[in-house]
Formats: sequence, C-alpha cells, structure tokens
Amino acid sequence: MQEKELKELVGNIKKRKSESPEIEIKSAKEGYPEKLYDTFSSFSNTNGGVILFGIDEKAGYEICGVKNPDLLEKKIVEQSKEMEPAVRPLISICEYEGKIILAAEIAEMDSISKPCFYSGRGKSKGSYIRVGDADLPMTEYEIYSYDSFKYKTEDELRISPRIDESIFNQIQLDGFFAKAVSLKPNLMNLDKKTLINLNGFSDKDGRPTVCGIMLFGKYPQYLSPNLDIVAVVCATKKYAEESEEGERFIVNKRLDGTIPQMLETAIAFVQQNMATATVIDGTGHRKDVGEYPVKAVREIILNALIHRDYSIHTENEPIHLEMYPDRIEVSNPGGLYGRLTLENLGKTKADVRNPFIAAALEILDQTENRYSGIPTIYSEMKKAGLMEPKFENIRGTFKVTLYNKTIRTNDLQTKIIAFCGKPRKKESLAKEFGFDEKHPSYFMSNYVIPLIEAGKLKYTIPDKPKSKNQKIVTADWDCG
Repeated sequence: MQEKELKELVGNIKKRKSESPEIEIKSAKEGYPEKLYDTFSSFSNTNGGVILFGIDEKAGYEICGVKNPDLLEKKIVEQSKEMEPAVRPLISICEYEGKIILAAEIAEMDSISKPCFYSGRGKSKGSYIRVGDADLPMTEYEIYSYDSFKYKTEDELRISPRIDESIFNQIQLDGFFAKAVSLKPNLMNLDKKTLINLNGFSDKDGRPTVCGIMLFGKYPQYLSPNLDIVAVVCATKKYAEESEEGERFIVNKRLDGTIPQMLETAIAFVQQNMATATVIDGTGHRKDVGEYPVKAVREIILNALIHRDYSIHTENEPIHLEMYPDRIEVSNPGGLYGRLTLENLGKTKADVRNPFIAAALEILDQTENRYSGIPTIYSEMKKAGLMEPKFENIRGTFKVTLYNKTIRTNDLQTKIIAFCGKPRKKESLAKEFGFDEKHPSYFMSNYVIPLIEAGKLKYTIPDKPKSKNQKIVTADWDCG
C-alpha cells in the first residue's frame, strides 16, 4: 500500500469511527499484540484485509501511534510464520498527525490452501473466518468444505448400508440409458450393471450411491427425509412473522421425490402462488404474465438441487424455497464450492461439487451443463424489467433472491442524483437503491456510470476511478 493510500485509509477510519470486514484496528500503544493469529486466519480465509496499528479504538479512534515500528514488524512476521500455511503480510508505514501508523495487508489465500489456521491450536480450533468486523471460529462443516475440495471428496458417490439396488426405478433407469446410448453409441457395448457404475449410480459392488438414489430412487427421501425442499409462502416480508390475521405461512409444503420430480413440483409451487397480470401484447392478444420469469425461477431451483452439499454433514438440511410479498428466496446447504466466488459466478468455468449428478441431468435434458444458468437468470430478470438477482454465500449456505420490484429508469436516475448531493461510496449507493452492496458492479455500470458520462455525476478522485476511497457526487459539488 502506498503512503498516500494508507493516510487516506486512516483518515476514513478516524472519520467513520468503526472497523469493517476488511479492516482490523490495533492500538499497540502498550506493547506489541501477542495474538494476531485469529485475524491472520480470518483474513486469509475470507476476502483478505488490513490490520492497522497505532489507532486506539477504545479512545474514540484516537491516533496513538506506534513507538517502535521495526520491532512491531518483526513481531508480526514471527507470528505470521506460525500459521499453516504461512501468512505473508505486506507491511506499510506512514506518518499521521505526527505519529507512526503501521499497516499489515493480509491477502486471501487460494481455495486449495484453505483453511489457514494457527498451528499452535490445530486446524479444528485455530481456523477463523471474518464475519462483519469480527473473527469467528470456523464451524466443523466450514473446515470440511475446504478439505472436501482439496482432497476431492465425492459425497455424491457415498452409499448407505440400509439401501440396496431394489430402490431403483428400473423404468426410469432404462429410459436414461436409452438417451445416453443415443448420444454416445459406444455405450451399447456395455452391460447395464457397468453402465450404472460408470455413471456414478452405484459402487463397484452394485450398491446405490446418493447420486443414483436422488436421480432414480423410488423414494429418495428414504435415504434422509430432509433431502427435499421446504416450500412456504410467508404472510409478511419477514420469515415466520405473523400477519394481522395471525398467519405465519399462507402455504407450507414439503416437496419430495427425485431431483427431476422436485424441480417440477417446485416450479409448479411458485407458479401457483405468484401473482399474475393480464397484458395486451403487440398483436392485440391478451396473455397472463407472472411476477417472476419462469426460466429464472427454474434455474435457481435447479442450481440448488444440483449444487447442494450431499455429505453426511448436511443430509438433515433441506433446500428452502420461500416466497414473500416482494421476493423469492432459494437457499441450499453448501456454499460456493472450490475456487468459485461471487465475483466470477457465471463468468468462468466452475469447480462442480456433484459432477455425476450434473452430467446425468444434462443427458436428461434438465440442464445444459455449460455454466449458462447464472447468465440466464440475469438475462430473464432484465428482460422482465425487474431488479437484478441477489446472490449470497453465507457460512455454508448459498442463497439466491429474485425481487418482483420493477425498475423505472428515469425515476431511479433522479433519485440517484438527489442521493449524491453529498459524496457517496458505490457500496452505499447500491444498498440505498436495493442492489447488492457487496458486488455493486452491475448497479454502477448500468445506472451510475451513464450519469457520470452524461455530466450529471462525477468522481471525487477522477484520476483514480478504482481507488478504494473513491466516491460519487453531483457534478456541481466542490471537491476541492
């Protein structure tokens, strides 16, 4: 970090008087922090961050300074070497209000190296994750999630000792193999038992796997009753909150069956419970239009069924489909897998948690298996004139939200300009207008940048558009 950037960061912290998910404050005025391990671990396992030394949080973020920066740097490096894998902090120093401030930047580690933990406590007790401005111990499942990617654990291929091949629906299996052979004629040379094993539906001894049971089982929930979908229509905008009539849920169902069956019934559930409007198309014909595009709804449910975690850690956790007056939320156990992040979601080839399930559904024409699901969701919502979808990765759970609120561009532009009567960061702008504050690029490129190009808004630091301290303000604001 350059000295100017560090000074700007310190100034913002002093003005804001708070830490953040990427900033940790240490006074270091009474000596040198002995335990930086938790923060080293949490920054390395989350999105990276900066530890600032020389600011006293308890004294109202007063600048207290660092007395011996060389010794402090030595202590920081010593502790960083006690992490597994070792952390490599980038040290920066500046003078602020006549006192020395030291910053240690910690980069996020790649997925194959996570979890980063303090070797003195071991992986189970020394692994942390950043939540808000706190360092919290990682759960057993969060640690398992990283290890399962690292060691390529195939949970979709695990077997249950209670279940044998009699659970298979042979008619559905035969239909699948008929399609598979039509796509790959050489499969005709293999017997059925080999085909079942080759596609991950059973192990070498013919015992059904989770993959085979969830795709072709007569009743897959015999494996676990919670490998289903809990579908509810909530009476208010808050889960389980009572309406004035005393209702919590207008509709409350469990949707079970195979993955294709659950997909079909879940889509039907949404269609039955969402509002519709009658419109006149360009040819003068009347047609009913639902408040959500069905293609987008299908993709978020399909993604949940394909990419949920099927390990023993989550087999008692169902997928949740929740309909509210203003939105639909679909969440599944198992956060983003491997190297996939929210930033590159739908933009790059992903590590797939359940490749056998994904491949089988491609043959069944349920999915293209070409990473087109996320772009389709964005496209369908945009065509419908609705707000962009929201994607969240929350401690082992992945959630997608579709809003039924339409965007009126002219009104929105007027409100954005009014809100920028004083300098605003892009994150606060996105949050104010209902967009994803953690990933505001869509909002910026589609609504703010056009206003900047039109001369109605401007950057406070025009020569550095991507500066961490960048803000947006009305064109007539004096930035001097």
